[in-house]
Amino acid sequence: MKIISWNVNGLRAVMSKGFLIPFINEENPDIMAFQETKMQEEQFNFNFDGYFRYMNSAERKGYSGTMVLTKEKPLSVEYDFEGEDHPKEGRVITLEYEDFYFVCAYVPNSKDGLKRIDYRMHWEDDLRAHLVKLDQKKPVIYTGDLNVAHNEIDLKNPDENHFSAGFSDEERGKFTELLAAGFKDSFRELYPDGIKYTWWSYRTRARERNVGWRIDYFVVSDRFIEKVKDSLIYDQILGSDHCPVGLIF
Repeated sequence: MKIISWNVNGLRAVMSKGFLIPFINEENPDIMAFQETKMQEEQFNFNFDGYFRYMNSAERKGYSGTMVLTKEKPLSVEYDFEGEDHPKEGRVITLEYEDFYFVCAYVPNSKDGLKRIDYRMHWEDDLRAHLVKLDQKKPVIYTGDLNVAHNEIDLKNPDENHFSAGFSDEERGKFTELLAAGFKDSFRELYPDGIKYTWWSYRTRARERNVGWRIDYFVVSDRFIEKVKDSLIYDQILGSDHCPVGLIF
């Protein structure tokens, strides 16, 4: 089975560039997850043949949002997760299948100066509780733009980014807590010394120079990691400031 996840930084934008459909046709994923779709349900006018579609849009137009395409109809679908004081930003979709739960997420950015770090910590705690609750029933595959580079190997310039959003001690600590709760970072498990990035700033020709961060993941339940055949980073695929990531099992 193949699953692919991609922060497209605007679904309509990446469709207009002509990158998405050829990529889906070539890779033929069983599940395709998207983050930062930046659109409402009524704006969706595309055709993805052979897939069921589930979309979670933010109340604020042109902001955030997630979507999942799946060849197999899930047993159940849940939008968002339990917890208090979370604005409707369309950040999470949970699909239940016979043998696993699939969770697509777009984790909130802590913003410049870590202005949103307190909310980010609250969000992370509630999301982790959601994943742990699911994991008690069946294995979990958790993917998306998780907006954190966990270790120094996961970004080009760690020394100058310790107080930057996405590499703060607080954010990295929450990812460590998630792994300690019974989960594995699939890419790092398979490639302990692998250096690949999934996001590059649009500033200063960062992608051309490969000055990037690995902030898009497939995280799986501990007991599921033995089933994973490969964890992929499609760093040659253009169309967004992120590249797609994939999981094969």
